[in-house]
Amino acid sequence: MCLPLFNVLLGFLTDSRPKVRKQSHLCHRDVLLNFQNSSLLASASEGVTNLLERFILLVGGANADTGEGNKEAQQILYILDAFKECLPFLSRKSKTSVLNYFKYLLDLHQPLVTRRITDGLSFLCNYPTSEVSPEALLELLNSLAHSIESNKMSGDRLTFTARLLAAGMIKVYSLNRQICVVKLPIAFSALKDILASEHEEAIYAATDALKSMINSCIDESLIKQGVDQISLSENKESRKSAPTIIEKICATIESLLDYHYAAVWDRVFQVVSAMFHKLGNYSPYFIRGILRNMGDVQKLPDEDFPFREQLHECFGSALVAMGPETLLSLIPLNLEAEDLSDANVWLFPILKHYIVGAPLNYFTEDILTMIERVREKARKLGKQGLMVSSRNADALAYSLWSLLPSFCNYPSDTAKSFMALEKHLRSKLKEEPDIRGIICTSLQLLIQQNNIVDSNDKGYIGQDMAKEQVLVHYSQQVAKDNLYVLKSSAKNWLKDLSEVFLKSTKDDGGCLQHTIGDVASIADKADVRNLFKEKMLKLYKCTRKASKVNSSINSHSMQIDEASNNLSPSVLRAQLLDLVVSLLPGLDVEDIALLFEAIKPALQDVEGVMQKKAYKVLSIILRSSNSFVSSKFEDLLRIMAIPSYHISAKRHRLDCLYFLIVHVSKSKDNLGHRLEIIGPFLTEIILALKEVNKKTRNRAYDILVESAHAFGDEERGGNGEYLDKFFEMVAGHFTGETPHMISAAAKGLARLAYEFSDLVLSAFKLLPGTLTLLQENNKEIIKANLGFLKVLVAKSQAEGLQKHLKSMVEGLLKWQDNSKNHFKAKVKLLLGMLVTKCGLEAVKAVMPEEHMKLLSNIRKIKERKERNRSAKSEETRSHLSKATTFRQSMWNHTNFFSDFDGDSGKSDAEYMISRGGKASLHPKSAASSFRSNIRLKKNLPEHLSDQSDDEPLDLLDQQKTRSALKTSEHLKRKSRLDDEVEVDSEGRLIIREEGEWRKERPADDDFDTRSEPDSHLSAKSGTKGQKRRKTSDSGWAYTGKEYASKKAGGDVKRKDKLEPYAYWPLDRKMMSRRPQQRAAARKGMASVVKMTKKLEGKSASGVLSMKSLKLKRTQKKGSRENKKTARA
Repeated sequence: MCLPLFNVLLGFLTDSRPKVRKQSHLCHRDVLLNFQNSSLLASASEGVTNLLERFILLVGGANADTGEGNKEAQQILYILDAFKECLPFLSRKSKTSVLNYFKYLLDLHQPLVTRRITDGLSFLCNYPTSEVSPEALLELLNSLAHSIESNKMSGDRLTFTARLLAAGMIKVYSLNRQICVVKLPIAFSALKDILASEHEEAIYAATDALKSMINSCIDESLIKQGVDQISLSENKESRKSAPTIIEKICATIESLLDYHYAAVWDRVFQVVSAMFHKLGNYSPYFIRGILRNMGDVQKLPDEDFPFREQLHECFGSALVAMGPETLLSLIPLNLEAEDLSDANVWLFPILKHYIVGAPLNYFTEDILTMIERVREKARKLGKQGLMVSSRNADALAYSLWSLLPSFCNYPSDTAKSFMALEKHLRSKLKEEPDIRGIICTSLQLLIQQNNIVDSNDKGYIGQDMAKEQVLVHYSQQVAKDNLYVLKSSAKNWLKDLSEVFLKSTKDDGGCLQHTIGDVASIADKADVRNLFKEKMLKLYKCTRKASKVNSSINSHSMQIDEASNNLSPSVLRAQLLDLVVSLLPGLDVEDIALLFEAIKPALQDVEGVMQKKAYKVLSIILRSSNSFVSSKFEDLLRIMAIPSYHISAKRHRLDCLYFLIVHVSKSKDNLGHRLEIIGPFLTEIILALKEVNKKTRNRAYDILVESAHAFGDEERGGNGEYLDKFFEMVAGHFTGETPHMISAAAKGLARLAYEFSDLVLSAFKLLPGTLTLLQENNKEIIKANLGFLKVLVAKSQAEGLQKHLKSMVEGLLKWQDNSKNHFKAKVKLLLGMLVTKCGLEAVKAVMPEEHMKLLSNIRKIKERKERNRSAKSEETRSHLSKATTFRQSMWNHTNFFSDFDGDSGKSDAEYMISRGGKASLHPKSAASSFRSNIRLKKNLPEHLSDQSDDEPLDLLDQQKTRSALKTSEHLKRKSRLDDEVEVDSEGRLIIREEGEWRKERPADDDFDTRSEPDSHLSAKSGTKGQKRRKTSDSGWAYTGKEYASKKAGGDVKRKDKLEPYAYWPLDRKMMSRRPQQRAAARKGMASVVKMTKKLEGKSASGVLSMKSLKLKRTQKKGSRENKKTARA
């Protein structure tokens, strides 16, 4: 019963009505889906196949001259449209028959037919559960690959074909690997042809297809087959066997580095990188030629090669695949060259960035040997008096040392090779201060990475490692073995590092301290404790000595003495404190308590340096040991209650307060008792919001917010009720007695309201008090409260603002007429934000009548901005919105409490959204532009012809092509222009009189524009020079010659010409936002016109003679009056 109905449905597949035909296709697909795993599927699939076969036979037997067969051909297209929906759901036998018919139809080379066939194949290949004959599908893909003509096919068709080839080959590989790998070179060759096309989308599709096939269709057995064949051939004098499949594929990829593909090298390098990753350690067997070609490409000048970054990334992939030892054997650093400029120094950044999992043994045996040779060369050059070359050689040695942290990035042989390297590093740590930072960073990296692996923190490992394959070899057992070796040498490292630390006058970035801490964390506890006691004894002696000195010498002379003596007791005490606190990771609670007792006197020291250091040490202790805080909590509260302290210790004291507040927030006491404890601490933090020092002020803001999080975050034991209580405590300081406290409380409330949206409603309860404080005659209070109001407006929704709109507008306008404190601009900005939030009509309804002009001005400014924005193109606005919408800003103190009162014109959205940088308005990439420029050049440039024998350059000869590109810079000669600066051989400017012209430089084949005295001009300045040429070459340039006098040395006025040299003095007031200042600046123009009329017709020399005559008359008149006065 089903089959007759299905045959009826088949009749609608070729219906002439589009809607009926489309619906029948969908119904046909649904029926075949329901027939899956049923006996009816074979019969139904055979009916569709027979229908296609019948129409093909009818078209083949029709007479083309009489126009027969057109209807049958159209019906074939209808059936092919149906196959786009149902081909994966046919039976396996029917699918094989259909694919055979597809091959026959592809040979017709009809675009309409080919497009429908590729659509059906794409659906078939991308359908995961579809069963198909791999032989038939592969034969069809092979025909498709041979039919590619990149210069004749459209971009869409090339794009679709590239994607289909990749999906089809991966499908065939999953069904029958053996027959797939045989045809892989053909598919790679077809995609290579697509890369040579002019269509950008097709190029991207071909690149993705090549990478997909490399990752999915090339397996280890295929690679090993090629390796075995190459190894067998190396043992014989000549190779008789044909290239293996993997060799053919590598040869195809190598050919992509020809000049013919120069426009798509950025995409080619991605394909090469994928091949490096796939081949791994076997890369040297197959792609040595690719590396040599990449080395030649690196030598191209920048103007001819814009893909330098992509090339270096490709070198990085090669480095990861084969390791630094193999890469440097194929592309050596060439540091032994006579001229150090010939060294491949461009490899250093690549080595530093991409080395991971390399053996430490290679650095010990090879890199250190290179360093010694370069250092010896530097010494010889220094003895010869070549100081510049000697310094360059020293710089190369430092660059080699800078590779050490990269070699310590998950090295493969730490347990075996670290002890040999340790001896060199410890000696260099003492002898060469310049590389101490490198050694410390490397040691930290080894310890931290092995600690992470040992703790089995896989999530962190995945983010930290550059390449995933390192995880395979860096197991937890390997990390334990590495830590055992590092621990065995930790005692010696602690001794050396502490000695160097105490002798060094400056520890850049705390590198030595951090290294001591990391070593102490893995060292034996007894060794750390012994070193700690030794240094603590020395610290006690130094403290007693300092106290004796302070009692015998007045503080003023002591400070002078300390400034001139780095070995003074105070400096030594500070160094010892830094050293012992660095040992903290290896100490227990008893040792930490001993250190705490040692810093107690320093917390009240008269010297600010010691106070600052003591508070810093205390903050480190509180951060690292919660058990110590619990045991010494009462002592800590008494110490932090010290009323006086040095201003330089403020920031570290705030850190101590924060850690105590966090400890209190986690306690189990009732909320009232906890808030009572932190009350004095909170007052001090709020007052610190007004600190002049920016770091201290920002730290106070951060501590206030983090303290609120400690009370409000549920994961930290807080809740919303605790957060509200904390906010109320901060608001309680609004009733302070001094303007300083009131303004600080307003800033604290603004910061909390900005951070926590839930507190905005609570903040509105303070609005009456805030508006009352605006009436105070104190600039400090008013400015802080205006900032608080700005945060409320920016963070509130329109509905919430509507309730308080009238009171806010009235409170703000009370200060509108007060120009003494310059709050007009701030009030105007706030009103503008209210207009943006609530709407113009809502604000107008509550605005007093006498201030309607202000509202009208705000409306006009807003409309002007809207017009300016609408004038921009749609592309620009959409691009800017993408660049600004999703970047939430951080708190910016200046935006809300700045002393600048000018109308910045920023809206509330601009305060809430940070603009990271100038968004590019042209999404087109540099690579695409470069490709477009290459395609625009229909003919080859003159310098690309083989001038040695007057024959055109052979582009298939890679060596000649790259040589031509490399030397093209020397062959681009441009004539000098009159508007360029002329410099003699010694670098002095040449200034010529009028009528004296430059002599043209004779053409010289060996002339190089870089050797000119003005060769310091870069490529950018050359571009500007080209722009100047465009204006000067047009035949017009202003020189002022029409005003030159033939009889005198000055200028003369010409009929129907402008007045010569009528100056309008520049005045910075012209850039002012205030109309009064701009009007005053324009008055200068009146004096210019007046003076021009007064001196009309007079030459410059005549004007000067008149001025000198007036001056002489004035002087004579003054002298006569003086004589008369003297006689009287």
